[in-house]
Amino acid sequence: MAALSPCDSFSGFDKARLLKLSEIYKNDFNDSERVQLNKQLDIYYHSLLHDERFFNLKEIADLCRLLVETRKHLSFPLVYRLLKLILVLPVATATVERCFSAMKFLKTDLRNRIGDYFMNDVLICSVEKEALENVKT
Repeated sequence: MAALSPCDSFSGFDKARLLKLSEIYKNDFNDSERVQLNKQLDIYYHSLLHDERFFNLKEIADLCRLLVETRKHLSFPLVYRLLKLILVLPVATATVERCFSAMKFLKTDLRNRIGDYFMNDVLICSVEKEALENVKT
């Protein structure tokens, strides 16, 4: 995330780390898109570095918002996709951690013989408590 952070005029920009991130997510970036991303990152960095509208940004969410407002997300679609991926990762990771935490709580030694289907149903009820409370009977 720091490699795309707009803080201090993009001082943490690191193209190599961003390309490595795109390699990890092969379903989001194929080989030809990674080559294009390499070129887009150079142009993106120099374009935003010299655009005064992007000088005082503090967060990646602000950067995304301003990219859309200035329509630069259309000029740099792969960089924008990478930005969206970076914004989604913490939420997705927290959701997975929450599910595993619920599973660890439910699947104790005493309940170790719970079948997969029943365990799945119990986990859904445990993890999605808010949604379940809204169900009318």
